[in-house]
Order: sequence, then structure tokens, then C-alpha cells
Amino acid sequence: MNLLALDTSTDTFSIAVQKGQANWQSSGPGGAQSSAQLIPAIKALMAQAGLGFSELQAIAFGRGPGSFTGLRTACAVAQGLAFAARIPVLPVDSLLAVAEQARAQHGCEALVAVLDARMNEVYHAAFHWRQGKWSSMADFGLCAPEALDLPTGTVVAGNAQAAYGSRLAPQARHLQALPTAEAMLRLAPALLAQGLAVPADQALPHYIRDKVAQTTAERAAARQAAAA
Repeated sequence: MNLLALDTSTDTFSIAVQKGQANWQSSGPGGAQSSAQLIPAIKALMAQAGLGFSELQAIAFGRGPGSFTGLRTACAVAQGLAFAARIPVLPVDSLLAVAEQARAQHGCEALVAVLDARMNEVYHAAFHWRQGKWSSMADFGLCAPEALDLPTGTVVAGNAQAAYGSRLAPQARHLQALPTAEAMLRLAPALLAQGLAVPADQALPHYIRDKVAQTTAERAAARQAAAA
């Protein structure tokens, strides 16, 4: 299987190319810099692999949650490359990629994946590894770090502890893990088997914060109506 994977949902951009059983990886500073560096880095990695874009089965990209600018960059790049090559895209949840990276890096099979959402909030989701695949225990969430109330000893993997320290689940076991493109390559076969590849024009970001803001606004409106 030939695949390209890319993630720009955090402060680090990550890209990886798979050609058969061989892999190539690259990473660099994310954020605003990723939009200028991402495409040249992808072209260089594809050249190392000796692959043309039309030889890919799909382009996997981190759809979020994560940095708004980063997610838009990943979607735009994946969409443009896939359109030109006439191949599908494979949206991959960033928190799922964190879970897979923690499994590969630390051997975790039950964890809460957490990413820094800025604005004193974290994205979070609980995952379990069963029978060779990940399952999510609930919908992805967004909350203040103090609000993530977890039992003692729970494994928390991600990048948020560096930002929030003891404010984030102080009784948990914290591990560093990022949503890497390599993790996305490992996830891709199962996701493709589930039929989750989509046409290039459906390369869309997953914004959890938009949903939460809307719910908060609805609740505020309801309280005002009740007080009237």
C-alpha cells in the first residue's frame, strides 16, 4: 500500500510516506510556519520514496481537533494534492492518532488522549485497544484542565501537561505523545477497510470548540429566558 500522511494540528508538523513495507518520516515547526514548509517537505519525502502522487492509494490527514490554522492547512494541502492526483483522502482524528502514538511509544492500551486546546482548555477522549483496534469510550470533549476529573493512575497521553502542569489530572500518569503521521499510517489500513476514505472535496476539519461554544450560547440564552 502506498500512502501519504500529514498532520499540522499541533505546534509540530509531521509527514510520513509509505511505499509497500517501507516508510519515510519528516517533521518540523508547526503553526504559521507549517503552511510555507509543508508542501516542499512533502515533495522532498515523496522524492525520497520514489513515488508520484498518482501512485498513492490515499492521502491521510489529521482532521482535528487541534490548532484552527493547522487544521485548515492540513485540509487544504490534502485536498489540493488529492484533487490533482485524483485519489481519495482519509480523515484521521488527531486524538486517535495520539492514542496510537502512545501505544507504539509507551505500550498503552487504555488511556485518555489529551491535546492543548489553548484558551485554558484541553481536548480529550478515552480510548481502549481491543482485538487489534481502538475504540472510543465517549464523544470527544473540551474542558478546562481542572475539569478533567480522572481516577488515580489513569494514563493520560498528549501534549497538554507541559502547558498546564498540576492543573491537569494531578493523580494521573502522564505520558508525552503527539498525533504523528507515522501513527496515522498505522491506523490507515483499518480505517480504509471501514470505508472511511472520502473524495478530496470532503477534506474537512473537525472543530470541537465550535460545538461547545454553540452549546454554551444556547444554555446562556435559556438562562436569560428563564430569568425574564
